[in-house]
Amino acid sequence: MPTVVVAPSLTRWLTATPTSSGPRSFDVPGTTVREVLEALFAIHPQLRGYVTDERGALRHHVVCFVDGVAVSDKATLTEPVLPGGEVYVFQALSGG
Repeated sequence: MPTVVVAPSLTRWLTATPTSSGPRSFDVPGTTVREVLEALFAIHPQLRGYVTDERGALRHHVVCFVDGVAVSDKATLTEPVLPGGEVYVFQALSGG
């Protein structure tokens, strides 16, 4: 089963208040990034609106990595996730 890790900056969107300031991780089913995120949203539905837009694409200010590789297609989220794989969800940083 894959693990999805939510960065500390996004933990305010989780249902329960975290007991620590570090990232939170969840073992969820899924074979693609979309399936893994849907399983996470089933546990923490309020996170959906911050991570994905109304079409289900990753929002501009969010980035996901699968086993250390950035998700390249933020619209379809069809990148495979292997059993035991790790999906990291971060708030993207920008600026100049």
